[in-house]
Amino acid sequence: MMHDKTKRLITVCLMAFAMMFMLAACGQGNDDPGADGGSAGDGNIKIVATIFPEYDWAKNILGDNPAGAELTMLLDSGVDLHSFQPSAEDMMKISECDLFIYVGGESDAWVEDALAKAVNKDMIVINLMEVLGESVRKEEIKEGMEAERGEEEPENDEHVWLSLKNAQTLCEAVADGLAAADPENAGVYKKNLEEYRKQLAALDGEYSSAVSDAPVRTLLFGDRFPFRYMTDDYGLDYYAAFAGCSAETEASFETIRFLAGKVDELGLPCVLTIDGSDQKIAKTIVQSTKSKDQKILTLDSMQSVTDDDIKAGASYLSIMEDNLKTLKAAAGK
Repeated sequence: MMHDKTKRLITVCLMAFAMMFMLAACGQGNDDPGADGGSAGDGNIKIVATIFPEYDWAKNILGDNPAGAELTMLLDSGVDLHSFQPSAEDMMKISECDLFIYVGGESDAWVEDALAKAVNKDMIVINLMEVLGESVRKEEIKEGMEAERGEEEPENDEHVWLSLKNAQTLCEAVADGLAAADPENAGVYKKNLEEYRKQLAALDGEYSSAVSDAPVRTLLFGDRFPFRYMTDDYGLDYYAAFAGCSAETEASFETIRFLAGKVDELGLPCVLTIDGSDQKIAKTIVQSTKSKDQKILTLDSMQSVTDDDIKAGASYLSIMEDNLKTLKAAAGK
């Protein structure tokens, strides 16, 4: 009999312990702001930007971030926009965000599926190329440039952020998106936008002054050419090995010879590359010129900015300021 009573006592104790454990677990779950897997958590708005310029524009317009918004940049490891494929975690971030900013070109074909599966159906979406509308340009195949294999028609040029004039228009769209997502602080975002646009306009003026009396008005790239919007802004001409979105990496003998000939003909002081380049084509072009003494300089297209670069202080304005120094050198100033 005593044995049965002991067994019942042990059973009751075990059940009581199990109930206490379950209650404790439930209590811990309620304290976890991300436990429900949604965006409600702490009530902060969530912003996802695909590339660095969008991220930095939003960061500047947020300013002191009065709403405690969570800002995420997807391409934060130096992966090029043209080869990026979102992870499951990336798709989840987009699905739950309140404001999503992306470029909208051929490289963003995956976005349509992400938006179709989004949990937050009230998400505000900003497509940069849609914002610019008729200002978007087609890529062009210029004389001497390697044509893209299999391409029947030119694509829209995606590199819209490399124009300071475009940036002013696009930042206004970002500010409007933030105001819609957080009406309480709309006035703050408008004020921050006005201050940031002044900085963009001032730098735009510096670019205009730098090229207005430049002895050289042609840029030559031994690389891809994503700077169509920049050259159009300031009336500059260019030659390049490949179009901006080209997947080609090897230049033909004819292309090298043509570009080297242009360096000689125009007396160009340098051959340009973009960020992340191994400079092989540029070096071959230089070695194919008569003087073989041109400098190789880099214009940063902001397609390989990493999280570490941001922590080190990189900003849209600082990179465009550095690009201005390179542009002056390329223009012979």
